[in-house]
Amino acid sequence: MPELHGNLEGLRKSLIAEIQALYDYPIDTDEFMPSELARMLGRYSCAINREISVYISRDGEIADMTIGDTNSVPLSDIRLRRNMHRLSRTRCIHTHPRGSAELSDVDITAIKSLWLDSMCALGVDTHGNITGVQAAFLGERIKGEPQVRVTPILPLGKLPQEGWMEEIAQSDRLVQQGDDPVEEKGPEKALLVSIDSNESLDELAALAESAGAIVVGRSLQHKTKPDPATYIGSGKANELALDAQALEADILIVDDELTGAQTRNLEDITSVRVVDRTMLILDIFAQRASTAEGRLQVSLAQLRYRSGRLIGLGTSLSRLAGGIGTRGPGESKLEIDRRRIREKMTQLRRELDELESQRALRRKSRERNAVPIAALVGYTNTGKSTLLNRLTGSEVFTQDMLFATLDAVSRSVRLPDGGEFILTDTVGFIRKLPTELIDAFHSTLEEAALADVLIIVNDASSPDMSDQHQVVEEVLERLGAVSQPRIDVLNKCDKAEADLYGPLPQAIRISARTGEGLDELLRAIAEALRVRERMIRILVPFDRYAIIGELRQSGRILEESHQDNGTLITAMVEPSVYGKLSARYPDILAGGLS
Repeated sequence: MPELHGNLEGLRKSLIAEIQALYDYPIDTDEFMPSELARMLGRYSCAINREISVYISRDGEIADMTIGDTNSVPLSDIRLRRNMHRLSRTRCIHTHPRGSAELSDVDITAIKSLWLDSMCALGVDTHGNITGVQAAFLGERIKGEPQVRVTPILPLGKLPQEGWMEEIAQSDRLVQQGDDPVEEKGPEKALLVSIDSNESLDELAALAESAGAIVVGRSLQHKTKPDPATYIGSGKANELALDAQALEADILIVDDELTGAQTRNLEDITSVRVVDRTMLILDIFAQRASTAEGRLQVSLAQLRYRSGRLIGLGTSLSRLAGGIGTRGPGESKLEIDRRRIREKMTQLRRELDELESQRALRRKSRERNAVPIAALVGYTNTGKSTLLNRLTGSEVFTQDMLFATLDAVSRSVRLPDGGEFILTDTVGFIRKLPTELIDAFHSTLEEAALADVLIIVNDASSPDMSDQHQVVEEVLERLGAVSQPRIDVLNKCDKAEADLYGPLPQAIRISARTGEGLDELLRAIAEALRVRERMIRILVPFDRYAIIGELRQSGRILEESHQDNGTLITAMVEPSVYGKLSARYPDILAGGLS
């Protein structure tokens, strides 16, 4: 005999057995719902004060029975078997204990979502009597979506058994008429979940929209720590199942990193795909990666994420396997998946190592040319790429979205005093930045750690600027970028909501969009780069004047004084320049450092 599903907690085994026996109740194929079956459902629903749903096939068999709570009943697995071109050939009869027979919004959404033959509600009073019956049927499709026809509420004794079965047959014909289903799938509808704060949900919404989803709902439940099984607790998870159904959500996006078990449990309860914050960010990175290195880094991060969340999926997927493509019998499906992921990760690391070697060569070339580097760092969407474009005349992709820039971009900038430096735009930081991304993007983020000057760009118009700045500081510390000179910048100061006197009083106020304050920023960069310079005083013989030419190109000559035996030069040079000159002209540079 099939099992009774749902919320059975606290029910006597004998009562469960009685309800379960209804699976054998005889139903004629031309009978919508036997009156006696309806009365029995009413009595049982009243006795347990919970909703009961019964799924009846057109063959007159009860395919599923589920117990809910006082106000709701979870969806049956029939959802996974729906057909977008025909009805499911199954009707749902469910009780409303201590309530009206009027169908709820969730009921109407369910019939459209599951393509049910019918959705029927039984009103049940405090004595277990049926107060009325209402049913809904699907009609002609408009823009790919079937319309819903709802009957009046009728007394149980006046239920048109054959008439409602005819309604089902008519629905079967109508749903195949009208517009064809929309071929082009639109953006996914996302329901957001957090146990943190509304501010965190706002950022999650921005991430979801950046990934291409449409946010249709938000749920916040303050908890000191996540529930180990479902992240939000089983009760709240059941509420989310109803919310997802009513909102027709395709995905549930959680504002934290979930374990494999939490993801699986939430999907089992809500019957929608669950995406956690880390997976969402990885998805955005996968969409935006435009270089070979960026794509490899994202792939590696995704594999690291997956490898930590592989869990057994029951006996059917945990069986032993062997043969072609494996290392012989004895490996479970889980072990095979893990091994293949490890092999793919090894291959990706090898390819990234080759690209890192090329990056190291470019870095050494810059060092040989003694060109200093300034790195733009900061929270995502603070305007770093717009600032790079404004300072360098470039056309790097910019857009008002999170993680518009993924691949590091470097451009040359000429200073007002004639000096030059390399300006590098790096990937933006964010709260709860996944460890997998930091590890995989280490070589790219290293540009910040190895820069001579860090330009920390803040969004003056963001109400969370202070918290965002703290996140940036924490990530920089994780990267080991703590010793370089820093310049704090308040960008977007042209916006009306900009906070110009916030937690960073010494910051330079600019607008990358209008160009306001950029001259002051360039002066600050030049000053920060000079901090690294060292003063040298050397006597250059008349026959070694080539040294003076190199100093003019790689340093700043402060003073020249012609002597009888040569020219006395006072200059400011970078430590790397001094090292190279000392190696080539040890007799002249010896003791020249002031």
